[in-house]
Amino acid sequence: MTATSVLRLGMNIDHVATVRNARGSAYPDPIRAAKLAEEAGADGITAHLREDRRHITDDDIDRLVAALSVPLNFEMAATDEMQAIALHHKPHAVCIVPEKREERTTEGGLEVAREENKLAHFIAPLRDAGCRVSIFIAADKRQIEAAHRIGAAVVELHTGAYCDFHAEGDFAARDEELKRLAEMAAFAADLGLEVHAGHGLTYDTVAPIAAMPQIVELNIGHFLIGEAIFRGIKPAIAEMRRLMDAARAEASA
Repeated sequence: MTATSVLRLGMNIDHVATVRNARGSAYPDPIRAAKLAEEAGADGITAHLREDRRHITDDDIDRLVAALSVPLNFEMAATDEMQAIALHHKPHAVCIVPEKREERTTEGGLEVAREENKLAHFIAPLRDAGCRVSIFIAADKRQIEAAHRIGAAVVELHTGAYCDFHAEGDFAARDEELKRLAEMAAFAADLGLEVHAGHGLTYDTVAPIAAMPQIVELNIGHFLIGEAIFRGIKPAIAEMRRLMDAARAEASA
């Protein structure tokens, strides 16, 4: 598969809500952040409605659906409550992620292979409602095959381990994980799955992922919200967009 001309950027706004909720106030407003991200060139907005509502709230989802002109990627756990919310709103995309109350952030990919029958039945109504169903998984052949069998349209490969190895200076492990991501992106694409990637990506780590021709979308949040403190949301996104586009152009040359 050849590289696509433009790599999409999904902006995750969860942690604007984290800052808001720390004081129990009405600001900063994640919907304002989403609109600024749109203006800065984000191709979509990602929001994770957690069971404990630690950042994004039900009202945030209501307002995002009403306000956005770019697609909403609704991240959620595979629970009856979240399925009902997704079926009510019918967002463009629904990304099924693992979720534990005690975790600070999503720590790994979804275990699809062990829950294949359950997940197949869970996502069927979402697909029937017109949502593109994505499964957030590790770069693992067994999980990709299971995601394909249950009828997911998209897999999002977890880039957290790659980014962690880079931050720790373990470059041999980083490069091995990067190789695995590239191989599994190609494998998933060969099965006919659309391939996304995300988790922990920064200015320093995005280029090798963006260069993978099978990956058509990156979802990035926490790092960009952090950079926005210093640069502002629009410049932070513009720099990420520049690095993504440069890596994709170089890979296509």
